Amino acid sequence: MRRERGGVFMIFALCGGDARTARLAELLLSDGSSVRAWALEDAPLPRGARRCDTAAECCAGADCAVLPLPAAAKRGFLYAPMSPGPRCPGEVFGSLAPGSLVCAGGVTAELRGLASAAGVRLRDYAADEGFRAANSLATAEGALAVLLRETEDVLCGKRAVIFGAGRITAALAPRLRALGVDCAVCSRSRSKRAWYAAQGFAAPSPPELPEALSRADIAVNTAPGLVLTAARLTELPAGALVLDLASAPGGVDFEAARAFGIRCLTAPGLPGKYSPRSAAVFVKDAIYAILEDERLGKN
Repeated sequence: MRRERGGVFMIFALCGGDARTARLAELLLSDGSSVRAWALEDAPLPRGARRCDTAAECCAGADCAVLPLPAAAKRGFLYAPMSPGPRCPGEVFGSLAPGSLVCAGGVTAELRGLASAAGVRLRDYAADEGFRAANSLATAEGALAVLLRETEDVLCGKRAVIFGAGRITAALAPRLRALGVDCAVCSRSRSKRAWYAAQGFAAPSPPELPEALSRADIAVNTAPGLVLTAARLTELPAGALVLDLASAPGGVDFEAARAFGIRCLTAPGLPGKYSPRSAAVFVKDAIYAILEDERLGKN
């Protein structure tokens, strides 16, 4: 797919991100667009991508600025693990002309405020339903890779409890079951529990959850907000592994887990770590859908 604006291929300013962003640069270049990059000093960018020393250099005259997923890391800094120092999203917004388009993943209220103050149009590509479905698949496969790496025994025959019944669980639960894992799905929603029970999964109600946890080898959290509290963690047997897939700040009381000696892992950005090229395709497709909406005046 080739994107043109007035007969000229588009200029993309890629600001921050991980391996997904480097792969995204390849894809955009192959479509004939021009690519500039900032806050990606340590990224293996493809030939043809222009590395920029400042956000202003990167964004000057750009048709679309692209921020990563998540766009903001801890304390509101730009998510830029391939840059040696902290970067601020405000540097990007302040470098763009009023009315410029910014595509970002996982847009927060703070980011919307910064964009509004700068007069730029901020769109969230992670809100695209097609992107969410594809990204959930990549997250589920990444979670399996983490579990296989962190578990000394085979997964077959293990018992797992998954908290949350959203897209990631819908991708992860059947894949765990295919590996021989006895998988239970926990949700506060009675209807969601009923759907998983209809698919042959254990779906314990809140009163039944302590018993399910007492037999679990693995607990996986996909839900935003604190789910695995200190009290809940005490219901796990010795040697259980906890994997938190929720966005920061996560859904596990990590301090309590350390105090109890429970092995607890947080695994953000799994698509970028385990399937960066596919993840970049998902981002590109979502951005192109936004550009098409903008062209048609749908915003």
